[in-house]
Amino acid sequence: MHHTITTHIFLASVIVCLAVISPISAAESDGYPRALISTSLGDITIELYPDSAPRSVEIFLGLAEGKRPWRDPESEEMVTRPYYDGTIFHRVIKDFMIQGGDILGTGHGGAGFTFADEINAAGLGLDTTPAISNGQPHPHIAGLPNVIAAIRDHYIVPRLNARGVSRNSPPAQQQRAIHDILEELDGQLSIQDLYETMGYRYDDELIARPPVAGSLCLANRGPNTNAGQFFINVTDTPHLQGLHTVFGHVIAGMDVVHAISESATDEQARPTHPVTIISVRRIDSDDSSQERPEE
Repeated sequence: MHHTITTHIFLASVIVCLAVISPISAAESDGYPRALISTSLGDITIELYPDSAPRSVEIFLGLAEGKRPWRDPESEEMVTRPYYDGTIFHRVIKDFMIQGGDILGTGHGGAGFTFADEINAAGLGLDTTPAISNGQPHPHIAGLPNVIAAIRDHYIVPRLNARGVSRNSPPAQQQRAIHDILEELDGQLSIQDLYETMGYRYDDELIARPPVAGSLCLANRGPNTNAGQFFINVTDTPHLQGLHTVFGHVIAGMDVVHAISESATDEQARPTHPVTIISVRRIDSDDSSQERPEE
């Protein structure tokens, strides 16, 4: 039954649409705090967005500089030393992103606490973007298994049950019912509505910024599960809008980001030769030697 539903939703909906987004302008860049990520392959300068993600920026800088207590996985004690120093980029996918900030270096570690997402979904247009159109999921969500499962579990299965249709019903009856349900949902369910059903919560007061090439985003395992890990986009990722906090942007060193993204990796996307984060430190925002992205 679930296989039939999932297959039906995925039909003709596997093309991913990439949004065309302009890079941050120099005028917009003025006055934002900056940090330098020193890696074993070179330096990356980032600008942080307290107007989009104030709590995330505060926690990131606090962890980076050793001012925010975090739990040492060996001693189980709360410590105040620079969290990111000596960690690695543990997950690297060419033409997608580079991910780091895990104290264990496995993808399963964190700072010993979690904090909430900071996302303005309406500002990203997700409140008016249909999750389902013409009987198909929006291209930005079609390739996300957990989102497709949410459509199935929260919207399709309850409506099938209300119609008295079960996995024991004839396949043709199941297909007709699914078709009718998708028509009911067509254009009526926004992506924001869908994500809120999954547990995401949004703040319309924040400045909305989409995840584009060079964006610094928080990695998570679902709503409000941020724990210190972050990733830097190598390309635009419109399918991640509404799912990850965007709290900064690379303003110099994208060549280093690309170099890291092209590292040889194993089957778990882990670099075979570790790429180390030597340190992350706040730097002077007025340093004119730091480059800005081209306009």
